[in-house]
Amino acid sequence: MRKSGESYGVVGALSAFPLRLAARHVQRLGGRLHRTVTRGTTVAVFGRTLLARQDEAEIERRVAAARAGRTRLLSENEFLREVGSLPAPAPANIGRQSLLDQSGLAAETLDLLTLFDAFENHVEPYSFRDAILARKYMGLVAGGASWSAIARSVHQIGPVGSLTALTLQAGGDKILARDAHSFTELDGQRLLALEEPTDEAEDYFIHAEIAEAAELFGDAARLYEHCAALDQTDATAPFNLGNCLRHTNELEAAAHAYVTALKRDPLFVEAWFNFGGLLRDMGRTEAARDHLRKAVEIDPGYADAIYNLAALEYDTGNLAAARDWWQRYLELDGTSEWARRARAGIGLVHRLLNKTARR
Repeated sequence: MRKSGESYGVVGALSAFPLRLAARHVQRLGGRLHRTVTRGTTVAVFGRTLLARQDEAEIERRVAAARAGRTRLLSENEFLREVGSLPAPAPANIGRQSLLDQSGLAAETLDLLTLFDAFENHVEPYSFRDAILARKYMGLVAGGASWSAIARSVHQIGPVGSLTALTLQAGGDKILARDAHSFTELDGQRLLALEEPTDEAEDYFIHAEIAEAAELFGDAARLYEHCAALDQTDATAPFNLGNCLRHTNELEAAAHAYVTALKRDPLFVEAWFNFGGLLRDMGRTEAARDHLRKAVEIDPGYADAIYNLAALEYDTGNLAAARDWWQRYLELDGTSEWARRARAGIGLVHRLLNKTARR
């Protein structure tokens, strides 16, 4: 159920329309939208274009990461329903476990197919046509098809409910539909091809992510800059641009990028945190303190921001404040190497304060 103030993180582009249009729908409903899952994300939306742009293992990794973050996961269709761009599905009454029992599908396969809109319904209850589809998909799995091959194929022929009237068969990494005369790939070759909407900003973003992962920070920065210019509703591209510019030591340009990200999303907690770190590196201590405090104000459980505030206060001689922040850090993390350092910092502060008091 959508709530005002939700923060949507879109993983992969939507097939329905560009993300800048999705962002407008979300903003109209009082929410926020990013091109990726951030610390403040409450809902992770998996766009169906991810199926064409990433392999199965990478998609599964992203799904697992989103689930581990305890965000609510939505398929693209359910996101469209939440923002009022798609009508609700027909009434349904089949539970998830019943669908598993009837079809024989593995639970993980069912959940992934559901997440990529291979059924009429995105969660239980499922419909009667969903039950038919589940049994057909189980036949494809038994024939050697992967869940991602099924998900990629079923959207090529129209609404998934129309597949209930077809006989499906696995054919390598493709799904085939049989009629009275032949097998046909579910790739639209026997249909009038429809022009798919393109999201040029998303294309730049994907290539920028690849360049950044390869530590080609200059190339990544140029691509993120193009993305940020094309989609002026998105805060993630300028945030990533700032991160890349820090790597290339273009600190003023990085600061400008972070400012842009925060203008677009004032609650982007990672942007406050990273900008605070940049300002500290630039020697702008007061501004760095303000930005780190803002990150903690938005997310009181942000342990990294709390630790960095302690370190900043220690470096500037505010020993009591440093001790208080480190103690707060230990309330969140009592076992890591950083926790050990926080305890050591508290011990050092106590010795320094005692030494000062004896003078």
